[in-house]
Amino acid sequence: MAVNFDSFFMAGFECSSHRRRDGVRLDLIRATAHDRHALEDYRLCKRYGFGTLRDGLRWHRIEKSPGQYDWSCWMPMLEAAEEAGVQVIWDLFHYGSPDCLDQGASDFPERFTHFALAALEVQQSVSDRPPLVCPLNEINFLSWAVDDGYFPPVGPGERGWFKQQLVRTAIASAKAIKQRWPRATIIWAEPLIHIAPHDGRRESVRGAERNLKGMYEAYDWITGRAKPELGGDPSFVDVIGLNFYPHNQWYWNGPTIPMGHHEYRPLADMLIEMADRYDKPIMLSETGAEGSGKPSWLHYVCNEVRHAVSRGADVRGTCWYPITAYPGWDNSRHAETGLFSSVVADGSRHVDERLLAEFELQRRQFDELEAQRTRRAPRPRAVA
Repeated sequence: MAVNFDSFFMAGFECSSHRRRDGVRLDLIRATAHDRHALEDYRLCKRYGFGTLRDGLRWHRIEKSPGQYDWSCWMPMLEAAEEAGVQVIWDLFHYGSPDCLDQGASDFPERFTHFALAALEVQQSVSDRPPLVCPLNEINFLSWAVDDGYFPPVGPGERGWFKQQLVRTAIASAKAIKQRWPRATIIWAEPLIHIAPHDGRRESVRGAERNLKGMYEAYDWITGRAKPELGGDPSFVDVIGLNFYPHNQWYWNGPTIPMGHHEYRPLADMLIEMADRYDKPIMLSETGAEGSGKPSWLHYVCNEVRHAVSRGADVRGTCWYPITAYPGWDNSRHAETGLFSSVVADGSRHVDERLLAEFELQRRQFDELEAQRTRRAPRPRAVA
């Protein structure tokens, strides 16, 4: 199916709403004041060239009792997106679910699917565009976080069980969405990682290979490449979303691999691999850095994306995530990751001029690349 985004460069709003392992519920939409400033935030994004955004629903605020939905916290955001004229990829389940539901229950896939369809009915009542949706965010990460105790326990506690539960949920929801809206675009967002052995011993090499294998599982299972008994199918994925940050490469049982090290794998090679593996359009659904490293990280990522495109990868977009500063998950520290600051006293957000200058430079280079590709495209021959 055709996949059309309004802009190559996209902006994402941090919308995590899970419970930490100490039981504290996060609500990053509220913590960043995005809930109160959605219209201003969308207009700001549009002003600086971000026509397509990633944003999310707070399921725990919408379904406070089983099967009863209150859309009042989301409707203003839907209306603001329409007023600002931005295209939004809506995350339906960004880690957090209502306390009245058990993510490990056998009926969880059905409960989420019911919520997903209800949410998109509301979205379609406001917008005349087909649904553009990321049903579940980072299945591979979420299952790891539960298995390793970073998030609270779910289900029977068997390692790998929760990933299959999440994929069953993903498949059920994608199938229902496609049946209801055949023109819907379904995007998934999974971490793009590299794990290297810290030495040449067989145990280290096999350990790194075994851990890296987990990166492919969510997409392999949803598309039916593996575990066909789950019911996966290639039609359930329209765009392969990949989340890539400076800390996404590390040694098995060891530290992060720094950029420039001989073990650091070029992003372009990783994008080519995923494009070839799934034969789908791809996008960087999340990327970003913190503090003074933001412009140089954007520079690196964009150079690698252009290299991947020149080698044949169908890359449709790059999303800076999050676009605003936010409080850290674990300790609420102030994380300056975005192009825009936290909301200041007058209700506005400051703009990081150095990062903005790099965005403008990269836009020009992508525009030049597209112009070159258009000039090289063969012209249709006239028919006598």
